[in-house]
Amino acid sequence: MGLMLLGLVDTAILGRYHVDALAGGGVANALVFFVSCIGMGLVMGLDALIPQAIGAGRAGATRYLLHDGLRVALWAGLPLSLIVAASPLILPVLDVDPGVARQAELYVWTRSFGVALFLIQVTLRAFLQGHGVTRPLVVAVIVGNLANVLFDWVLVFGDAGLADLGLPGIGLAPMGVVGAALATISVQGVTVVVYIWAARALLAGLDPVPRPPRAVRRIFRLGLPVGLQLAAEVGVFALAGLLAGRMGKLPAAGHQVAINLASFTFAAALGIGAAVAVRVGHAVGAGDHRGAWRRGGIGLGLGFAVMSVGAIVFLIFPAELARLFSSDEAVVAAAVPLIRIAAVFQLSDGAQAIAAGALRGAGDTRAAFVANVIGHYGVGLGISLALGFGLAMGAVGLWWGLSAGLTATAIALVVRFRHLTSRPIARA
Repeated sequence: MGLMLLGLVDTAILGRYHVDALAGGGVANALVFFVSCIGMGLVMGLDALIPQAIGAGRAGATRYLLHDGLRVALWAGLPLSLIVAASPLILPVLDVDPGVARQAELYVWTRSFGVALFLIQVTLRAFLQGHGVTRPLVVAVIVGNLANVLFDWVLVFGDAGLADLGLPGIGLAPMGVVGAALATISVQGVTVVVYIWAARALLAGLDPVPRPPRAVRRIFRLGLPVGLQLAAEVGVFALAGLLAGRMGKLPAAGHQVAINLASFTFAAALGIGAAVAVRVGHAVGAGDHRGAWRRGGIGLGLGFAVMSVGAIVFLIFPAELARLFSSDEAVVAAAVPLIRIAAVFQLSDGAQAIAAGALRGAGDTRAAFVANVIGHYGVGLGISLALGFGLAMGAVGLWWGLSAGLTATAIALVVRFRHLTSRPIARA
């Protein structure tokens, strides 16, 4: 949730800078994350390999898994950076508002320099959480958020931002979306430094063991479906953002406000899913398939409770939440109905994130990819297009389609996990 808070702060500050910056930053962030998800998924193959190695009593082997994961992160980082930089070429094809598109281009080109850094961050996080070392993750996110608020305000508004903080001007011009992107890259650097410090301390305590064979190949085999699954899931929301941008500035801005709020609560489920991946992986490594199901079930129950709170807040306070991002009442009015729809799909969103984590810990990464493609594109996208454009419901129609896709995906993943854990599971 702390990582998502970084994006929330970016959006809130850009919303006070200019409506084009708010919408453009949202579209751009979707493009960056969509492409980065492929690399992120590749290194998330470690989510199965590291916990299963620990569960099997081979914790020392995780040293080599970390080394190979970092190699995968660097190999994937360069080509994905180039793809991120080229991604704004799709904006004119989708007829995105020119003002929004220009802001998106500036943000994307700046953020492309941080893709490899992001993948290194994900790799180190997988190593630490696999060993149950989570305090450095919290420390990094607290330090990062404090730095992000300061960097964002100063870089987005320039000397005016310094004046707001009671500091003298230095001739710094407002940088808008470029400033927000630079702030994000800076925070990624701070986070990686904290993670490296924690990982070095952990590595020093691991017993030496023979290097496991074909680790890079195993990371790719497990991670590629995760990357494709994340790209499918993020891609449908990114596409919804682009389609909202085609509808105009206000629908795009409203979509961005609502998606940031939905992403914040989703982060809670994502965190539970990460913990479930580790716990299920430990059980699978120890040969306990019934324990894997119990741990997954506990995660789903906890996710239900947490996401219910988010749903209630979204239903009761949609306008108040929207005003955290923009003082423009037109933007607030565009966001409110979308926030209410987000309340409806909170439980589905949480269930699919946690079930995907459970399957990842069990070493079954293909099922989540297949379920996301069928759920989001076979079910959700068709409904979004039919309601949003066919029935002229606009962004509201797009979001009802997203809700349907999430629900179909959640059902498929929970059923698959139950079936998988009904019998002994082979280690990845």
